[in-house]
Amino acid sequence: MAENRVTADGGMETSYGFRSVAEGEKQGLVNEVFHKVAKRYDIMNDVMSAGMHRVWKNAMVAALNPRKDPSYKVLDVAGGTGDIAFRIVEASNRLAHATVLDINGSMLEVGAERAASRKLSDNLTFVEANAEELPFENNSFDAYTIALGIRNVPHIDVALSEAYRVLKRGGRLLVLEFTEFEIPLLDRIYDEWSFKAIPRFGKMITGDAEPYQYLVESIRKFPNQEDFAKMIRTAGFSRVTYTNYMGGITALHSGWKL
Repeated sequence: MAENRVTADGGMETSYGFRSVAEGEKQGLVNEVFHKVAKRYDIMNDVMSAGMHRVWKNAMVAALNPRKDPSYKVLDVAGGTGDIAFRIVEASNRLAHATVLDINGSMLEVGAERAASRKLSDNLTFVEANAEELPFENNSFDAYTIALGIRNVPHIDVALSEAYRVLKRGGRLLVLEFTEFEIPLLDRIYDEWSFKAIPRFGKMITGDAEPYQYLVESIRKFPNQEDFAKMIRTAGFSRVTYTNYMGGITALHSGWKL
């Protein structure tokens, strides 16, 4: 059930899953998806990844290896519920500060509640804003992270340029995203799970299959690993690499502002 992926030249800005929409329309449609699933976002990720998103996120934070230093500042984008930010703060022995940015207020509300329950509020700032227009000065952060969220940004090239702008010299970009699965034969099983099982589970959990249908379709439209790495280089990053997990179901992309 593969659809043509977009390339490094763009295309996600008019792709709402497999539907083509007018440029400018996608953001509102994506916002509605996340308003619907905010309260059960972690369950959604468990369904979509069979629980493996927790392992991948831990690997992402281990790769970041945040400094145990109160001056260390991380921007976690599209991270409204705090999943990555909490891990980063804990990995820094609760010394680092993480700014959680999300365009969706419902997701941020969940994150703020979770932060308070974990007594992490002093280490976190929650900001409602667009990844394509970050409300921060140049050279503000030591690291920029985004996990399973960049494919929902309409203009990915703009978001990557903004990431480069707000990072300090020597700062690091880490992007975890579902991408091109590369194991023959198993890809058919993966398609069956994605397009038939996940929307059904989504309807059981939230009463609505449509958000899950969009999310699995958006995975198939996102650029493959090489094309996305090219986009990161085009934004100005150096030493760009990626690591596939589980045959490429997800990949962790890394780049440095040198």
